[in-house]
Amino acid sequence: MTHDLVTTLRPLLTAEASAEAHATGTEPGDLEQAVWLRLLEHLETQGPPLDPPGWLRRAVRSESRRSRRTTRREQPYDTEPAADDGRTPEELTLAAARRRALYDAVRRLPGRCPSLMAALLSPRDLTYREIAGELGISQGSLGPERSRCLGCLRRLLTPEVATRRARG
Repeated sequence: MTHDLVTTLRPLLTAEASAEAHATGTEPGDLEQAVWLRLLEHLETQGPPLDPPGWLRRAVRSESRRSRRTTRREQPYDTEPAADDGRTPEELTLAAARRRALYDAVRRLPGRCPSLMAALLSPRDLTYREIAGELGISQGSLGPERSRCLGCLRRLLTPEVATRRARG
């Protein structure tokens, strides 16, 4: 019964999908596949349609409208979301681990260094004037303070970096 229905409806579905697909901007094969799926669901829940050709035409138009609505709502990405500058998942994981190690070391710094380094590492890309205002220190002392903090940070990170890399 189902095989006869599919054999009978195949030419009609191909013609209807080809006629409707152009207007929706979809491929006729995609539209056909959606209608075949809908037919299978209909057969499972309600049995064969009473008027198969009429049902098929309505299903094609319905799927066509659904496809048009979906296409209207979809927004293209500016860039490919998975193409994160071409780095592999391993490289991204290692970079995230290095960032965590850096921020952990920054939190262990003495005095004002954690807040100064956090301001320097901020994604807001603050100027020296903004950082000095935020920390309540003079802009002229920011450079020497930054040098001292970087020296402390270097000493904290040196053992971690040395143990991670194989030497020789």
